[in-house]
Formats: sequence, C-alpha cells, structure tokens
Amino acid sequence: MRVLIFGPNGSGKGTQSAILVKTYSLAHVESGGIFRENIKGGTELGKEAKAYIDRGELVPDSITIPMILDRLSRPDCESGWILDGFPRNPAQAKALTESLEAKDMPLDAVLVIELARDIAKQRLMGRRSCPAGHPNNTAIEAIRPKGEGDDLFCWKCGAKLSVRKDDVDEAAIDQRLDIYFDEENGTLGSVHEMARWAEANPNAKFIRVDGESAIDVVRDAIAAKLNA
Repeated sequence: MRVLIFGPNGSGKGTQSAILVKTYSLAHVESGGIFRENIKGGTELGKEAKAYIDRGELVPDSITIPMILDRLSRPDCESGWILDGFPRNPAQAKALTESLEAKDMPLDAVLVIELARDIAKQRLMGRRSCPAGHPNNTAIEAIRPKGEGDDLFCWKCGAKLSVRKDDVDEAAIDQRLDIYFDEENGTLGSVHEMARWAEANPNAKFIRVDGESAIDVVRDAIAAKLNA
C-alpha cells in the first residue's frame, strides 16, 4: 500500500501515520528526513540541495523528487510506504504523481486529516512536555494535564510538565498554518490537486477524515475507508 498523507500541524497526522505503519507494515517516509539524510551523507543530490539552502533559496523539484523516489525505492518500502510532508504546492503534487506513475509506483490512497485552523492553533499552543514522554495537551480532553496555570502535571504519570518555546511562539505557528491553509499555492492547494488526480484514477482512494475526533475514532474511520 502506497499512501500520501496530509494534515495541518496538530491534526494527529504523526499519530495516525504511526498506527498505519504498524497496522500495514509500511515505511514512514518524511520529506524533511530525506533532505537531512542526503545532505549529511554527501550524496550528489544532497550537495546540490545544500547549495540552494546555503543561498537561502528553495530546493527545486528537479532535486527534491528524485531524492524522494530514491527513498521510496529502497527495500524497507517494498511492502508499502506512507509519505509525509510532501508535496507542499499544486505543482509539486502534479510532478510527484507523474513521477510515481513513470516509476510504476502509483499511489493507492491519499489521506487527508481535516482540522479547522483555529483548533489546530489551539492544539499546537496547548502542547506540554512530559519528562517521561507522555503526550499532554491543554486543548485535548483525553490527554489534558492536571493542574492550572504554569503548574501543570502529566495526566498519566503526574510528572511536572514544561513548555517548549516553539509551542508558544504564536507568530511561528501562524506562519506554519499559513503555508498549510493556502488553497492556491500552499499545502491545501496540493490537496485539491490530489483530489482532481484521484477523480481521474478510480483505483486510488481519496480519503477525508475529521481530525477533531478522538484518536481511536480517527483510526477506525481511516481503517474503514482504506479497507472499503
């Protein structure tokens, strides 16, 4: 199974990706990790990408997509994969589907976890860090920490919680959400392009689920539509 996943920060995209990886024995491929691996490994594509990054320019699709195709062609992806973090605009979406089809690796499903922008922002700003790694979020009932104000404690183990600066940096959060919710040139533009692609490819599934629901509810909704 080859899956492309979309969802704004705070939608539970990472959580649902982990569930899919375990359930269907998929490789979880993140575009950011591909860049870091190629640059650190000094590959030819990595060197070219670094040159653009060092100049403060966007890495062109002519470099990014070959990196992604190389990663998806590795042995751990033979039983399937879920691609996260790419494409980020309609042009990339079109180029990716064309490249996958040329490599005989067409997508089986496009999964979109939908969440209203204001809810996504609340969740991002509500994240709190537990020293034991348990997820805590003031905006999510199921994992809401105990206590009030700055004195918050893990709902599961009772440890004192801390907050990361980037989780309360409202300007940075707004910027990330601006990119995702841009329906013309941003990630939502990619979603629209993928919806059009799916209409023309009846063997592929285009799945939308409500990310505001509880984790298990979202999980079951995804499973039902994937297995339909």
